This record gives sequence, structure tokens and C-alpha cells, in this order.
Amino acid sequence: MDIALLAGLGLALAGIAVGLMSSGGDIRTFIDFPSLMITVVGSLGSTIASQPRETGFKIIQIMMSVLRNPKLDFIGMIRTLVSFSEKARREGLLSLEENLEELEDPFLKKALQLVVDGTDPEVLKGMLYTEMELFEAELDARRAVLEAAGAFAPAFGMIGTLIGLISMLKSMNDPSTIGPSMAVALITTLYGSILANAFYLPMAEKLKSRAIKQLQLKRMILEGVLSIQAGENPRILEEKLKSFLPETDKAAYEKEVQEATA
Repeated sequence: MDIALLAGLGLALAGIAVGLMSSGGDIRTFIDFPSLMITVVGSLGSTIASQPRETGFKIIQIMMSVLRNPKLDFIGMIRTLVSFSEKARREGLLSLEENLEELEDPFLKKALQLVVDGTDPEVLKGMLYTEMELFEAELDARRAVLEAAGAFAPAFGMIGTLIGLISMLKSMNDPSTIGPSMAVALITTLYGSILANAFYLPMAEKLKSRAIKQLQLKRMILEGVLSIQAGENPRILEEKLKSFLPETDKAAYEKEVQEATA
């Protein structure tokens, strides 16, 4: 599970809850089932209608998947690629075939399989770039679903408010109902803003940040595999791959290498 996402969502909801309880009114004042139906069902319906069928109907599945944090081990990938480079230099590229079944990363497994099969470097590069582009397009499509929901939720909140105002105007002959009716009318706007800013949009941003890291890892794998195929020195390959690491990870990796050498 993504602890940062859960903590952030929890903090946002806690802040909203404290604000509601500090308003001096009964918390039940802010609970209205019809308003909830307008914002939640309405935003989900419009999102499904606006997106391709293969992604629109998966909005709940997409939201649940955001809660799972994919494991991206850049340092471990460098170790793996360097070890494969050393083995290929000693025993040849075909010796890597016996390690393919041990690999958990499907992108690395496919790349090394192409190397073992003797694929031309330019063809290999083109095939892997295509796979990366398709992977990025899929992540963009998933993010677009959440961004659409984040745009529709406040709009349906406003629709609910307009419905409430129309109902209020019909009963203007009774001044005592104006205040309560106005309060109910504004609840849908509140619900729409909460849905958009505490759920849909933060999850969309989380997918965006993850996509950047996942693609960076794939680029590192591609660079490493091409270097292995070209027979580059493992030390040169290691230095090349270290450039993909953030400064903190790079320092941790260099410290680890120094301790192993000592």
C-alpha cells in the first residue's frame, strides 16, 4: 500500500472533519443523501461517458490500484544489469538465457530475450521504445479518467446547488425555510469539491509521478541492455546507469559499493 497517499488522503479528510465540527453546527447538518447521489453518481456517470469503454468502466479499479505502491528498485536493477554485463563478457550473451526465468521485471526479461535471440540493436531499441510508448499511453489514459472525474465532481456539485436553489425559490412564501433550504443546496457544492480535491485529483497526480519513475526505470533498463549487447565494460556500464539515480540513492549506492569493496 502507498503509505504517503493514504496518509495524505487521511490528513485531508481529517482537516475537513475538524472544520465541520468546529463550525458550531450539528455534523448531521452536512449529511444529505440526495446531494451525495448527485455528486458521486453524476461524476462517475459523466466520467464513464467521456472516456473510452476500456478505461471508463474501470474507474473504481483504477482508484483501488493507485493505493498499491509499485516496487521500483533502481539500485537493485543496477546490480542486476552489472552482473549480467560481467557474465556476458565472461561467457557470452547466450549464457544470459539461463537467468531469464528468474527475472520478475517483464520489460527486462523481454529485453534480454531479444538480446539472446540475436536481435539487431536498432530493431531491439525500436521495439522497446514502442513498448515504452504504449506503457506511457496506458498510464496517461488511466490518469485521464481520474482527471475527468475531478473536473466533473465540482460541476455536479453546482448542478445540485442549482436544484436546491430552484426548490428554495418555490417556497419563498415561507421565510423560515430559506435558511435551511440554502444550506442543503450548498452541500452538493461541498461534496463536489471534496471529491475532486481530496480524492480524484490527488490520485491523478500520484499516477503522474509514478509514471515518471516507472518510465525512468525502463529507460535505465534499455540503456543497460544495449550496453550489454554492445559488450561494454561493466564498470563503464555501472557509471552510465548511476546517472539515472537521484542524488540520495546515488550516494547510498556508492557507499554500499565502497563497503562491499572494503
